[in-house]
This record gives sequence, C-alpha cells and structure tokens, in this order.
Amino acid sequence: MKKQPLPKPPSLSLVVPIYNEQGNLKNFFDRTSKTMSEIGVPWEMIFINDGSSDNSLAEALKLHEQHEEVNVIDLSRNFGKEIALSAGLDYASGDAIVEIDADLEHPPEVIVDLVARWREGFQIVFAMRKNRVAETMLKRVSAKLYYRIFGWLSKIENHDKLGDFCLLDRCVVDKLIEFPEHNRFMKGLVAWTGFKQGFVTYELGVRSSGESKWNYWRLWNFALEGITSFSSIPLKLWTYVGVVVAFFAFLYTAIIVARTIIFGIDVPGYASLLSVVLFIGGVQLISLGVLGEYIGRIYTEVKNRPLYIVQDTYGFKQQSKAGDSPRTADRATTDIGNS
Repeated sequence: MKKQPLPKPPSLSLVVPIYNEQGNLKNFFDRTSKTMSEIGVPWEMIFINDGSSDNSLAEALKLHEQHEEVNVIDLSRNFGKEIALSAGLDYASGDAIVEIDADLEHPPEVIVDLVARWREGFQIVFAMRKNRVAETMLKRVSAKLYYRIFGWLSKIENHDKLGDFCLLDRCVVDKLIEFPEHNRFMKGLVAWTGFKQGFVTYELGVRSSGESKWNYWRLWNFALEGITSFSSIPLKLWTYVGVVVAFFAFLYTAIIVARTIIFGIDVPGYASLLSVVLFIGGVQLISLGVLGEYIGRIYTEVKNRPLYIVQDTYGFKQQSKAGDSPRTADRATTDIGNS
C-alpha cells in the first residue's frame, strides 16, 4: 500500500500596511517573531509600503535581508490603508491571514489568541479593544454613535471597539479577493461575508514611535466611505425629507393665499418668507451633496482603474509580481518586479 504524504502544517501570513513607521518596524518584528515562534507554524510577514515619505521602506528591506520570513510590497504612491490591506491579501499565501498594524497599538502577542479561536473553527476572528480610555471623549462618543448608525443603515453588525486587527481564514480571503469595488471599507467587507465570527479582547498597546495618521478630517471621510459603500438609505432618506418639506411648503402657501383672499395684501412677513426660502435652499444643497457622494463613487468604479500599482516586490517565493498571480491580475499593475 502506498504511503500517504503527511498533511502540511497550517501556515500564517501577517499583512502589515506601513506608512511612515520607520521607528516601529524593528521592535514590531522582534515582538512578532517571538510570538510566532511560540505558535510554532510556518509563517510569513508582508510589509506593504504605502508611499511612505520617511525611511520605512529601507527599514523593511533591511528586515527582509535579515529574515527570510519577511516579504515587502512597495506601492508606487500612497493609496490609503484600505487599498494597502487589499494588496497584502492579494499576495498572502497562508491558510490564515492576520491583519495587523506596525505601530504596536495592536499587540503582536494577541495573535496567539486569534490563532486559538481560529483552531476552534471560527473563520473570522476580530480582536476587540476592551476600552477606548486612551482616546478623547469626543472620539469615543463619535465612534460609538457612528457604528450604531452604520449598523442601522447597513444591517451589518459592527462594533465601535473593532478595528482592522483580525484573523481571516483562507476561504474568507479568497472571497474578499473577488470583490471588485475600489471604494473599500475593509471592516464592513469582512463582516459582510457572513462567515463564522469569533472575538478576542485586548488592551490597546502604546505606540513606540511616531503619531497616528488619523486626524478628524480623515476619520470623517472614512466614515462617509463606510456608509456610502454599504447603504443607499441616505438617498432614500432625502426623498422623505423632500416630501415633508414640500408638504409644509404647500401648507404654508395655502395659509398665505387664504390670508390674502380674506384680509387683502399683507406686507409683513418678509423675514419669515426669507427664512423658509433659505431653509429649503439649504435642504436642497444637502441633498445634492448626498447625491454627489454617491455619484463620485460611481464615477470611480466605472473608470475601472487598477486597485493599486506595485512598484517593486521583495521576496515571495511563489510569485514575484501581481501580474504573475491569477488572484491579482485584474486588480493591480506592477511596473517593476524584483524578487
């Protein structure tokens, strides 16, 4: 009887987007490699340089030269974190993929708990912050309010303590790779897939170097991205607002006409009339703004440009460029491949 080959052990891919994180990468790798040695499975680390203006790429390449587990994708410019994560997922080859930030606010030690839940049969394992006490009151309240609104609009359960720190089974990643949209809200996309979800909790780590890139303006645009990507309710809402405003405008007009017929021309009322005109004008401008948000995203999608452009890759035994892989052929363009 022919001896059957032993099944290979499961492997892990760590997808790490970096943008101006030169001071964190060495410490991050040291802590992560120690954690991975405790888990004891084959692993790879994929740094995605998202157009960093500091020496992040040089630091990542130094780690690549010193450690065979480290692979590097150098994007041609800054495409944003959501796109950088998508690029990492395209290149990841593991049986499970961990999305994690390099700033150490996501403690690498938590990967042990993520893998343990994955081995229990969960296909998506979110790392959930125990609290947000390190953040300002405004940010905590606005995050909680936003995710409640997001859950109501999109019908996708999400939580204000969830971030991009999670583990995804290979079957989940294979489905995410098939998603064609360019305006990407990764937390929503992951939750939308509907696979079996588990959770672990962790204390938010301390950033060892640099500052957060997420100011309130970027967070606001990120919030709009999430809502417009997963719900058309804002468009419907303004339909109802228009009906209500039109009803009251008609009612007010009827009252004015009746008063004029009964009492004659009534000159007073200019201020109230002007207020009504300005109010209706404001409502119209807001509704046009909502329409503009959706039309702008439609415009981006129909152009069908590549999701990202890879300038160089370093490592990757299986493929050296996005164009070499059937998973990424329609999503990325590679100018120079360097394996």
